[in-house]
Amino acid sequence: MEQERISVPALNQFAKDYISGREQTASYFDYNPFQQSDFVKRAADLQTRLFERDKLAQIIRDYMTPFQLTGEIERSLEKLKNEKSVVVIGGQQAGLLTGPLYSIHKIISIIQTAAAQEKELGIPVVPVFWIAGEDHDLLEINHVYVEKDGQMQKMGYPERFVKKQMASETVYEKGIMEKWVTTIFSSMQETMYTNELLKDVLQAVQQQETFTAFFAQLTQTLFSKYGLLLIDAADPGLRKLEAPFFKRLIVENKELAASVARSQEKVKRDGYKPAIETGEHPANLFLNEDGERYLLEKDGDAFVSKSGKTYSEEELLQLLEISPQIFSNNVVSRPLMQEWIFPTLAFIAGPGEIAYWAELKDAFHYFDMNMPPVVPRVNITLIERSIAGAVTSTDMTIQDIIKFGVKAEKEAYIESVRDRHLHELVADMKEALFASYEKIENRAAELHKGLKPIVEKNKAYHARQIDYLIKKSDTVLEQTQAASLLRFDRIEAALHPGGPQERIWNLYPFLNAYGPEFLDELLKQPFVYNGDHYLVYI
Repeated sequence: MEQERISVPALNQFAKDYISGREQTASYFDYNPFQQSDFVKRAADLQTRLFERDKLAQIIRDYMTPFQLTGEIERSLEKLKNEKSVVVIGGQQAGLLTGPLYSIHKIISIIQTAAAQEKELGIPVVPVFWIAGEDHDLLEINHVYVEKDGQMQKMGYPERFVKKQMASETVYEKGIMEKWVTTIFSSMQETMYTNELLKDVLQAVQQQETFTAFFAQLTQTLFSKYGLLLIDAADPGLRKLEAPFFKRLIVENKELAASVARSQEKVKRDGYKPAIETGEHPANLFLNEDGERYLLEKDGDAFVSKSGKTYSEEELLQLLEISPQIFSNNVVSRPLMQEWIFPTLAFIAGPGEIAYWAELKDAFHYFDMNMPPVVPRVNITLIERSIAGAVTSTDMTIQDIIKFGVKAEKEAYIESVRDRHLHELVADMKEALFASYEKIENRAAELHKGLKPIVEKNKAYHARQIDYLIKKSDTVLEQTQAASLLRFDRIEAALHPGGPQERIWNLYPFLNAYGPEFLDELLKQPFVYNGDHYLVYI
């Protein structure tokens, strides 16, 4: 593998300014993630707080045991128990087949940052991936994209789930999942790695039952050698440990909402658009009712579920005592809960997370916690040699393709090979014909009012035929230029399929092409976590 660093500014304006080091954004955070001295300070700050390390390590052990613990995982669990240990943490939804590449990029960022900081600080630093299994937006995770003839096709998992249920409680039908996985693999070119990969995935399908557990087993298989710890945000054991903080979130709900509102006002004053949609009366909690996850809102002192049910504060506290597993966090309370549970040296964030974490500093401070250093995850575009070669035969650069795609260049090419003379002749004919029709229309109107509609209908017919002629000439052009146009399509599908590669492509086509060592080689790459975009040639 070889790499090249380029600058591709984040689409989110706040994240763009934060990554570029704009001084205005510094006031939204407690630490500067681009200065090692702030990691030293953060590690020292964490030593003044108490964490339930032994309980947390046991909860993670219990969660990960069904996915087969390795020696590296055991060592990470022991490190977590050390009173001086800290964690580097990040999270994502439980996407099928590990989801889009950005989930993999985030895990790479967690592992590399933890290893680098352990070396710098001389204390145990544990990589942790927080699976957002409590998320109920199944449409966001129930598909992957596959490449076919230069086009990316969405392959959705066919089983439908009517309830707004958490991914961790969504049980798939194993026969349907097995057939879907097999269909995905059949879309890839068979290599020496295909059968073994498919065998491992199908084994995970059979051994697990839910979307989240399926994700977790595949992720552990891929990254266990690096000591990555996994925890499901919806794990009942974790929920029990979180119960004391959930109590504070219920009792001090108004103060939490007010702290976020203050931060959002500051965001507006500084010229940014708030990233968190809080609603008018946020409670910042979800409640699981009869297998469905509903957001709670405030109505005076009462809590109202989106299902229509109303709860008093006392009723919620009683439910928390009996069934803590039915409570879950939202975008506001999740970072606070994470900070309360884990001795977090650094949080690895995507651009969107950087923007909404900026609105939480006052909330962290209200609960007597500092926000951890927010480290931008690495941004990677994987470039196969054949694609790099195809780009050299065009007038485009890879950097421009990643930023803008190929649509404009493709249209310019089509225009350059189009027979302009034919189009000009047809345009002249159309102009002359319509000029004659105008005279005929005028004369027909003078003769009899019933003739004009007939003339107009005849005119419209000829207009359609002329447009059809142009369309057919363009079709013939595309056929004669098929090889060149397919080259544009392949480049676009590989590097900018309607947006960044990492948001569309899945890891498994690359594992299928380059083998299990592909991830190891990617993790050996010397990435710097300063917001740069990396081109990795494979």
